[in-house]
Amino acid sequence: MEEPSLYNSPEYEAFKQKLRKIIGLDLNSYKNQIHRRVHMLRDRWNVKTYDDYFSMIKNDDKKLREFLDYLTINVSEFFRNDKQWWKLRDQLLPELVKKRGTRRLKLWSAGCATGEEPYSLAILSAVCGLEASVPVLACDIDQGALAIAQKGTYLKRQLLNAPPDYLHKYFTTSDGGETYQINSEIKRRITWKRFNMIDDSFGTGFDVILCRNVVIYFTMETKAALYAKFYNALAPGGYFLVGSTEQIFEYKKIGFESAGPFLYTKK
Repeated sequence: MEEPSLYNSPEYEAFKQKLRKIIGLDLNSYKNQIHRRVHMLRDRWNVKTYDDYFSMIKNDDKKLREFLDYLTINVSEFFRNDKQWWKLRDQLLPELVKKRGTRRLKLWSAGCATGEEPYSLAILSAVCGLEASVPVLACDIDQGALAIAQKGTYLKRQLLNAPPDYLHKYFTTSDGGETYQINSEIKRRITWKRFNMIDDSFGTGFDVILCRNVVIYFTMETKAALYAKFYNALAPGGYFLVGSTEQIFEYKKIGFESAGPFLYTKK
């Protein structure tokens, strides 16, 4: 199916370029699903021109937050797809500690949104006895999402997959148990960074990288380039976890080996 002519108009191209300059988001790297949502929100706001649409997003922080949230780039919860997390806790992290001969592991949450994923990872690093002196790296392009993440305050519904003993040990509650606050021990285990995974260079030597439910929004060409960058960022023997609806079809061509469902390793 061809792209709707609306997505190729000069006015929309100019809108995308201006948007990239202020928030670093390259909409040309995303599939039509995202472009549909951009235009659905424009209709919902009853905005007639792209210039007016851009002005609303640029000049109103609430509108910018709504715009990004409507694209569903920042949807998450603690221990999402919990079987992957328990495999990480019970098998992968202990295996890496034994193999590396150290508890100083480099962990990265790429596309961390509002913090649920890196906090989940930091909790498991504490549970597995990893050294807090090597904090989890938590990156996202959205400065607003990072600001929310650093507050560390969440609703009960975002923690449905968290074991009760984790809730008791690593959170404090308020509002009659409806709001949960991450404690300082876990906060100290994270370094936050604004990061554009398309344009910015990746680090190296990571033992575990999580990039879950982020790459699914990108075009095939952008996906391939990002997977190669993630491969190069991994240390030998490290693990790359993707979301439960994702699959790297040409993982062998990149150099990955399959280590289970939605899990890849670098030999």
